[in-house]
Amino acid sequence: MSVALGLNRPLVVRTTLVGDPGDLLARLPEAAPYAWIRHGEGLVAWGEAARVAVPPGPRRFEWARDWLSDTFGEAHVDDDVGAPGSGPVAFGSFTFDPDAQGSVLVVPRVVLARRDGRAWLTTLGEERLDLVTPLRDPGRIRYGDGSLTAPEWEHAVARAVRQIRSGRLEKAVLARDLTATAEREIDVRLLLSRLASRYPGCYTFSCDGLVGATPELLVRHTGETIESLVLAGTASRGTDEADDMARGAALFASEKDRYEHTCAVESVREALAPLCSELKVPEEPELLVLSNVQHLASPVTGRLSAGASVLDVVAAMHPTAAVGGTPTETALGVIRELEGMDRAGYAGPVGWIDARGDGEWGIALRCAQIEGRGARLFAGCGIMGDSAPAAELAEAQAKLRVMQYALEG
Repeated sequence: MSVALGLNRPLVVRTTLVGDPGDLLARLPEAAPYAWIRHGEGLVAWGEAARVAVPPGPRRFEWARDWLSDTFGEAHVDDDVGAPGSGPVAFGSFTFDPDAQGSVLVVPRVVLARRDGRAWLTTLGEERLDLVTPLRDPGRIRYGDGSLTAPEWEHAVARAVRQIRSGRLEKAVLARDLTATAEREIDVRLLLSRLASRYPGCYTFSCDGLVGATPELLVRHTGETIESLVLAGTASRGTDEADDMARGAALFASEKDRYEHTCAVESVREALAPLCSELKVPEEPELLVLSNVQHLASPVTGRLSAGASVLDVVAAMHPTAAVGGTPTETALGVIRELEGMDRAGYAGPVGWIDARGDGEWGIALRCAQIEGRGARLFAGCGIMGDSAPAAELAEAQAKLRVMQYALEG
């Protein structure tokens, strides 16, 4: 384990209260920023005090928990705040497929946070001034097909529908990717700023080049309390208020979307029940209205049995039916058969964890993998037995517009 740490000596960590820093994202330097922001609160970070590539396989979350336990356990911590997200923090991104390379944990050198009216700064090692430069526009964006063209993806949807109607499975979530190339190197901070401004109710995140604004909270862990927000069932926004309300009502009444949502809720219930001494799941979903789409949503809360880390919950929940399908193993086989691509971090867990085991993790949706001038955009749709390929393609295109907006402004 000591080789994987990449550390010559224990971390020295100092957390102090600071005055309100204003816009957290505006404090980020350009190089490799990390972020987890919603309604202006959360964490931003930069630098790397420690980093590890998490080995793929079925025990990857357990391996990650042990690595963090070793790293944080050896740290010298002076924490004046004692809140979730204070002291040493690691940001992480896990691939959707457990057998894929690319999962990573990073302990940033500097973390700036604001929560519940307090703000704090955490530094690891010697304090250093990091230069904040103006945001850079990437210029003109050119798009290209990803793994499948639009007609090919519609054909994949049709094949999934046939397998569902045959009784092989109940639901499969198929993802689509799109490539983008910019005139100039893409400034992740600009994408974060645009996303946080336009989608304040989503969790705007950045970790190791994976950037997005996800509406789906996989789990929030605070002490023994956990929260999760289950989303499944989607409709586009209307052209005016009356049309908007009509589409929301139609979504709420849709047998297909309600059944898709029920599958997702039940997968979360089954995952959390063994870990919780208490679990509350609403009987009816509510409508979550975002700026571009509407979702059926169910907030789930519970109380964990003693000693569980947020990564234990993430391990139990991933992949949910909302991003995989039902039954899980069959759906994953259909995904591998029909998508024709590696999802990388898309639809995988992304978030942060502190030394107490508290943290917030979302599902990496409405996101893109950024590298230099290039970006790979992702979107996915829940396919049911009565899904229409053209309608699913339109839904995927609506979801892709989130990151297209972030790139283009």
